[in-house]
Amino acid sequence: MADSKAAAGTTVGIIGLGIMGGAYARNLLRAGFPVVGFDVDADRVAEFTAAGGLAAASPHEVAGRSDVVLLALASVGALEAIYAGPEGIAGTLRPGAVVVDMGTLPLEAKERCRAALEARGAHVLDCPVSGTGAQAATGDLVIYASGDAAVVERVRPVFDGFARETRYVGPFGAGMKLKYIANLLVTIHNLAAAEALLLAEKAGLDLPMVYDAIRSGAGTSRMFEVRGPLMIEDRYEPATMKMEVFMKDLTLILDFARDVRCPTPLMAASLPYYVAALAEGRGRQDTAALFAVLQGLAKPASGGEVPR
Repeated sequence: MADSKAAAGTTVGIIGLGIMGGAYARNLLRAGFPVVGFDVDADRVAEFTAAGGLAAASPHEVAGRSDVVLLALASVGALEAIYAGPEGIAGTLRPGAVVVDMGTLPLEAKERCRAALEARGAHVLDCPVSGTGAQAATGDLVIYASGDAAVVERVRPVFDGFARETRYVGPFGAGMKLKYIANLLVTIHNLAAAEALLLAEKAGLDLPMVYDAIRSGAGTSRMFEVRGPLMIEDRYEPATMKMEVFMKDLTLILDFARDVRCPTPLMAASLPYYVAALAEGRGRQDTAALFAVLQGLAKPASGGEVPR
């Protein structure tokens, strides 16, 4: 929980009120911060104002009313429109304002944003988060903060309003590099959880019992603990991370690994199953739907018994 005195003196702007940005906003409001928000989706804005947020008509307006601006955007195009477009934030940023890019995006896109906004006198941080939408809702996030260390400390009370931990990881860009690595593990562990639960199902075991037993032993992972219940319940909507959005992250990881000449054999082996999920029309479902993909692969081809 943020310090109430710090909250009272800082207005936070959020551009992008989707699964993650909306969760940041609700938690910051509960922590006592005034929050100004914008999103192109009217339904998201309505949910935000119902929670006590102050709606802005444009990103331009958000910047003019905020001391710290959080960018929770899903694409490079959206980011570029925010810092360079006609309704963007560059022209109305307050002197000394801090802009925090929290998206999972190519590092070169973040560097362009940084150069454009720092030329206007803003401080820009690269601070992606580790955690799902469900974790964001409860403030169970870790922020990988990178950029000027003094500026990170300045906005730490804001981060404390919606995350359980903020780690300073180095100069601008280190946060995004760390997020690539974290998401590589998420990719593999999510598939591993689905594979393990399918084996348990085929073995005739009670899946809730398996979940409870595994999560208390050496075989557990954070993804098994977070997504295992969704897999067991066959509950993939509403998504805490949409399959189609996560596919963008997979591409970023593979591109980054190629650029630094790093082999990623398990990542490469995981990719076809995520592609299969999209082919099955599961793009808007949670990434836990990999379990359903594997279940489909395990069905007998002609209704008979699976060959042994």
